[in-house]
Parts: sequence; C-alpha cells; structure tokens
Amino acid sequence: MSSVRDWPGMRSEYSWLPPDGGTSATKPHQVGISFSDHVNVGYERAGRGTYLDIPAGVMFANGSDEIVWSGVREPSESLEIYPDLDLLRSAFEPGRNAEIRPAAAVHDATMLGMAAVLKRTHVNGHDLDPMQASTLAHRLVTHLADHHCVERPRRTRRSGRLDRTLVDRVRTFVEDRLSEPLVLDDLAAEASLSAFHFARAFKTSTAMAPHEFVTMRRMERAKSLLLATSDSVPTIAYAVGYSNVSHFRRQFRRYTGFAPSDLRMSRRRT
Repeated sequence: MSSVRDWPGMRSEYSWLPPDGGTSATKPHQVGISFSDHVNVGYERAGRGTYLDIPAGVMFANGSDEIVWSGVREPSESLEIYPDLDLLRSAFEPGRNAEIRPAAAVHDATMLGMAAVLKRTHVNGHDLDPMQASTLAHRLVTHLADHHCVERPRRTRRSGRLDRTLVDRVRTFVEDRLSEPLVLDDLAAEASLSAFHFARAFKTSTAMAPHEFVTMRRMERAKSLLLATSDSVPTIAYAVGYSNVSHFRRQFRRYTGFAPSDLRMSRRRT
C-alpha cells in the first residue's frame, strides 16, 4: 500500500510494504517517520553505509543526498514529507543555508505528531482543507528551521509553542504509562503547566490534541504487539489501556484501516 498527497507547502508519501531483502531508495530533501520497528537494516548515504536498529516512531532526514536501504526483513510503514524548499528558505535571512541536516533514527515527538496527522489522511482517505494543510506546512518548516537545518533561522519568538525537549519528555511519560488511565492533568503536570495552557500549546506544537497523541501512541504500540507477538487481541487491548475490547477494535480500525486480527494475518502472510 502506498499513496502520495500534494498539499500547499509540502508533499507527503505514505507506504506500508512487505519485507524486502533487496534495496530501495528515499529521495533527497525529505524528512520522515518510520512507524515500524526494524532490526539490522542497511542504511547508506553519501557513499557511506552502516546498519541500524530502528524503533518505531523515529525520524529520518536526507539533506541533499539519497538514502539507500537494504535488508528490510519486517513489514515497513513510513511517512515521508517533502517540504517546499522555498517555504523553508523563507524562515532564514537571504544567503543563509537552509539545507536540512541529515538525521538517522532521531527521537522527535513534535515531528512524530505532525507526521501522524498526515498519515491519518492517507490511511483513511481524509483531506486537510488548504488552510489546515498550509498551517501544518508552516508549522513543519518552522520546526525544521529551529532544530534540523544546517544553520539556525532568523530569531523570532515562537509564541504559544512548547520546546522540543518538553514535547519529547511528555512523549516518554505517555509511553511509559500506556497501560494506565491517563488524563489531561497528568500530561500537563509533567510539563509543569496548567491543563488549559498545555493543551493549547501542545496542539500548536504537534498539530495533535493531547488526547489524539495518546491514542496514536496506544495504537502504534498495539500494532507492534500484534506483529511481534502471539498475544490475543484482548490481552493487547488491556496492555495499551483499553478495558473495552470492542472500543479498542473500533479505534484500531479507524487509526490503521485494519481490524486487529486482519492486520496480523495479512502481515504474517507477506
């Protein structure tokens, strides 16, 4: 399964592919998230190769080079984003280097949230209206300029946004407690903010409301467990915080496009 969507200010490419022992390539100037776990994958950029273990949810960036992959032995789900380079340059003073710095298997929960919003449009066939898409594109290039470019942008105040390290800390807090009931006040307390301020700033930063982010991480954990273990669907539902298995099944289908049992069977046949 693969699809391409063109948005104001960026293009997104989603794929969910069977294991492939051969080679594949990712085009230059992309940033992306791997939504699947991988072990000992060949990774080559600018003529230099290595092998990586890739946990689900990490970020990759190419810079101006192509990435060549090899030895992928697990189903592969990813979302690549190609930002409009002129839009990215607009965050910098004229003459400054706006090239995206290469990154491999980097944790960045802010990027993860934005990629998950785009992934949802591919999986469910939903659209973002032009205002939503262009707002997300500007949010994306601002984050890239602040954290993932060769040079830093012109200094402007990022009003209402959470620092990247704080978003990463909230992600870790959530993932350590996916089997537990979580409420907004728990996440806000971890960020040392009021619930109102935290909810607004978190969505401004990641493009996801806190409850959407928690659901996304629960579904991603459930997907990994379905593919990597023989645990029953109810056991997995409980492990990611759902006491109502029917509700879990509905949420999982809405998020992934698959019923839990169908996903397990289809991916194990590949």
